[in-house]
Amino acid sequence: MNNLAELPALYPAMPEIVLAAGAMVLILMGAFRGNQSTGAVSGFAVMLLIAAGVVVALMPAETQTTFGGSFVLDPYAKFFKLLALIGSAVAIVMSGEFLSSPDRARFEYPVLIVLATTGMLMLISAGDLIALYLGLELMSLSLYVVAAIDRDKLKSTEAGLKYFVLGALSSGMLLYGASLVYGSTGSVTFAGIAQGAAAGGVGLTFGLVFLLAGLCFKISAVPFHMWTPDVYEGAPTPITAFFAAAPKVAAMAVFVRLATTAFPTVVPQWQQIVVFVSIASMALGSFAAIGQTNIKRLMAYSSIGHMGFALIGLAAGTAEGVQGVLIYMAIYVAMTLGTFACIIAMKREEGPVENIADLAGLARTKPGVAFLLGMMMFSLAGIPPLAGFFAKFYVFLAAVNAGLYALAVIGVVTSVVGAYYYLAIVKVMYFDEPAPALSPMRGELGVVLTVTGLFVLLFFVWPAPLVDAASAAAKSLF
Repeated sequence: MNNLAELPALYPAMPEIVLAAGAMVLILMGAFRGNQSTGAVSGFAVMLLIAAGVVVALMPAETQTTFGGSFVLDPYAKFFKLLALIGSAVAIVMSGEFLSSPDRARFEYPVLIVLATTGMLMLISAGDLIALYLGLELMSLSLYVVAAIDRDKLKSTEAGLKYFVLGALSSGMLLYGASLVYGSTGSVTFAGIAQGAAAGGVGLTFGLVFLLAGLCFKISAVPFHMWTPDVYEGAPTPITAFFAAAPKVAAMAVFVRLATTAFPTVVPQWQQIVVFVSIASMALGSFAAIGQTNIKRLMAYSSIGHMGFALIGLAAGTAEGVQGVLIYMAIYVAMTLGTFACIIAMKREEGPVENIADLAGLARTKPGVAFLLGMMMFSLAGIPPLAGFFAKFYVFLAAVNAGLYALAVIGVVTSVVGAYYYLAIVKVMYFDEPAPALSPMRGELGVVLTVTGLFVLLFFVWPAPLVDAASAAAKSLF
């Protein structure tokens, strides 16, 4: 009877339970039928992620906690969970051609993405440092394996190894920071840390620095970005698309939750760290990408820059700033998935191509694809009236209202610098002599590109749903 009375306490964690149980079923399906079941496992994995999304959407709006406060379900968590689930589901859909090759058909691939997504949802709802670490490691361990899934390719194996070694280092830093914070405050829960942090102390400051350093690695922010270009280039392109979208969402979600709910009494301390990381990420993302010829490496530096822009909202330390981060991450996911749909489709008869020069003259051979990819580039550059402009507008506005004028100005300047390499891709597509034609784009990639392209193009017509949802989610943290 007591056990039955405790069952409703699991309700807030229902999406994670659905994914974990579903992943176990998919593993058994793959184990019995072997790699010939890869297509079916992928299909069921997408359905599982959609089902988890429906469960999240149907959850009540009020804040709920379970597992003694370790797990929090609030509008903020719901917003980010839906984003992570969308990113993961679309990544599996875009992997169809990669997995259709007999030598690459591995049923473990969609299962690992489902398990990584389970970790992401746990991470987004973390209410204490132990839950944070559990979610982070479940996500990270799955990602290390996925990065090296194409075992026959040296670059893929190298990407997985680099990611694993540097990821283990970052996890160690995060754990060390967590132990210092616990030693200084006597609590691992975010609410308990918030109470104990008011006293301050050297141990707390060092713990805060190490904690944020570990999370900076996960969002690939400077100076913990060094793995990003190599892993993006080395991992198979559909996996790179997954890395660029869903895990960034989960890591940014817990970064913001940790700063605002566990350390609200020491805002000046973490604000300095966030401002430095933001400026360094925007600067490196803008300047380092200029000389890139490989489009996946360019997108890696672009991703570093965009994480810097998103952190401007957190640096403001206000509900308006957090709202800006939420809007930015939603638009970033759409732009990233749309761009990677084009990059995955970059192939000829001899195989995939990754150089920017291979897009030469695309406007003449595939005008529709060139137009939508051009809109993605303009949006990533933050040119109005596309969605990317509004993403930057909301975080810059929050920074200005919080008195961070220098940060907002640096953001605008680095946006202008970064626009150079996005516009260079448009120039290659529209004005260079045509390169040999690329193979036709597969249907699922065309659908992803069209949907994300329309979102980016038409966001300004009706931005209210996303802005209102982000506002409600941000207010639930304060």
